[in-house]
Amino acid sequence: MDNEQERFEEFLRQFYEQDLLTATREGKKSIAVDFSNLDKFDPELADKLLNEPERLLPIVNFALRELDVPEGTEGFKVRFINLPESATIRIRSLRSEHIGKFIAVEGTVRRASEVRPEISIAIFQCPECTAKFGVEQKERMLNGPVACPECGIKARFDMVDRKLYDSRVITLEEPYETASGERPGEVNISMKEDLTTPDMQRKTDPGNRLKIVGIVKELHRMIKGRMKTQMEMFIETNSIESTDVEWEEVNTTAQDEEKIMEFAADPEIYKKLRESLAPSIYGLGEIKDAIILQLFGGVRHKFPDGTKIRGDIHVLLLGDPGVAKSQLLKLTSSIIPRGKYVSGRGATGAGLTATVVKDEELMGGWVLEAGAMVLANKGIMAIDEFDKISVEDQVAMHEALEQQTVSIAKASIVATLPAQVSVLAGANPKFSRFDPYKSIAEQLTIPDTLLSRFDLKFALRDIPDPVKDEKLAAHILETRLAPEKVEPLIKPEFLRKYIAYCRKNAHPIMTREAAERLKQFYLTMRSLYSGSNTVAITLRQNEALIRLSEASAKIRLSPTVEVQDAERAINVMQESIKQLGYDYETGKLDVDKLEGGTPASQRTKITMILDLIGKLEKSLGKQIPKEELLAAAEDEGINEKDFEELLQRLKREGMIFEPRTGFVQKI
Repeated sequence: MDNEQERFEEFLRQFYEQDLLTATREGKKSIAVDFSNLDKFDPELADKLLNEPERLLPIVNFALRELDVPEGTEGFKVRFINLPESATIRIRSLRSEHIGKFIAVEGTVRRASEVRPEISIAIFQCPECTAKFGVEQKERMLNGPVACPECGIKARFDMVDRKLYDSRVITLEEPYETASGERPGEVNISMKEDLTTPDMQRKTDPGNRLKIVGIVKELHRMIKGRMKTQMEMFIETNSIESTDVEWEEVNTTAQDEEKIMEFAADPEIYKKLRESLAPSIYGLGEIKDAIILQLFGGVRHKFPDGTKIRGDIHVLLLGDPGVAKSQLLKLTSSIIPRGKYVSGRGATGAGLTATVVKDEELMGGWVLEAGAMVLANKGIMAIDEFDKISVEDQVAMHEALEQQTVSIAKASIVATLPAQVSVLAGANPKFSRFDPYKSIAEQLTIPDTLLSRFDLKFALRDIPDPVKDEKLAAHILETRLAPEKVEPLIKPEFLRKYIAYCRKNAHPIMTREAAERLKQFYLTMRSLYSGSNTVAITLRQNEALIRLSEASAKIRLSPTVEVQDAERAINVMQESIKQLGYDYETGKLDVDKLEGGTPASQRTKITMILDLIGKLEKSLGKQIPKEELLAAAEDEGINEKDFEELLQRLKREGMIFEPRTGFVQKI
């Protein structure tokens, strides 16, 4: 043991004496030691540390305090980082053979407890000789002494003092890319002392991705005072590294970078990217263009007054069954490293955002659990069957879609978690088929406020067309007979690297010319319908145009947003407005129809019905027979079907009611 301590002292003096002096000056309580340096210095000692960490770590910490350094190093700890690959274990591969070993695991924080004080040493007093002595606490339950070390008496000893340290427990879940197609493995992580500082607490909140180095330990489970033979495993942490840097998982070699630059300079890059996204799905060109722009994303802006504007682009696909929405959603989520796919029927507000659960057995009280949007932070989340999520759960997504955070205040926990995520949602209309003559609000059970947060909305319609049907059928048969013919031009592995490189290195700035083009389009669209009730475009669409332009510039790795990027954004936006915002009754584009509000034609008819009720009240009294009102409405050009729909809408909105059958009255 003395020899081991001397070797550790020699190692620390040789490699880390200066680091210790710096840490002391800065008021730190630990120093980070690279395990590879120990392995080079003494491979045998390094192997012993991996196999007997509980015996050797106290020796290392004692050796640290024996160095000739200033006072204040009492309680200093050595935190080992960069363990060899052989000691890095996948969470679901943890077994009984790893108990007592020094290992490293990586994952995303799923749940986290509050930081709580724990007793490290309990000080007891002997009732006979009044001697005071300390007992180190290694279990979750308080352990007292068997006998007094001074007089040897066996009695009931009272605790008169204690030494405390802060502790926290988190649950680490395997990364998505590791756990594809199976339920991710989980392990509980115990953290103590300087690993629970406010700064470390932020780093270990749910949603963060960490690399943990520590000792695997067992936790005995008790039922009615009896110990079970089955035990829980947890990791007592030695060091924590944050690996949650944006797109850090995707590594690009010099050869990859050369190829990326070549692609970025290619004038056909936009076409190649579109053809590389789900080539087995025929057509849907404008929708694929929008998804490609979403994958690259705009630039997140923070203004001097503290206002933040998101750079992530949200897209909603509304369409008939059987048009490959689900396939497109699943494929898109798999391209992004932290992409996540959920289906509406199996999703709740708590599962999407965050929740608080009670866990008395291990974490002791209420714990914060992150939902899918927090876990997919800085990635993309595809939500299929978006319309099947209950309205109460949809409302929980408001903050995440615009402010890109998830705030929660439940039980004893008040927290704000990051949710910088792009949402690609798919939904089916109420009556299976999309009706272009009706607004989105009439066909979807999604609040207008949530609909307006989607930058782009598209309708996928299944319309019989002999020419298109023949091409579609031929394409499907071709993919079955010769799958290699629908191989993407840009392979998925390289596409992931290309997107990651552009998102990390391209932060384009808007040029005056591009801004002028976007402004011109906005003003032209507004002026087209000035003086009428119809609104063709709002400031929300203008913000979306800026994000789309920035995404277009990112694809070319351009430092600036050019006019061509503005034009591309305008084309995608026009397609979106045209598909869902065209009011067939007025023959004009109406953003209210697109955003789920009341179209101008509907607003005019509603006003007309209310005016007619007002006129008829003067001659017939407050209660108006529906037949009389229908006759007056038909004289104004409103047919019976529209009349019934308008009455239902007015009743829903609380403007009229039926005092008795066949009569209506204003409220």
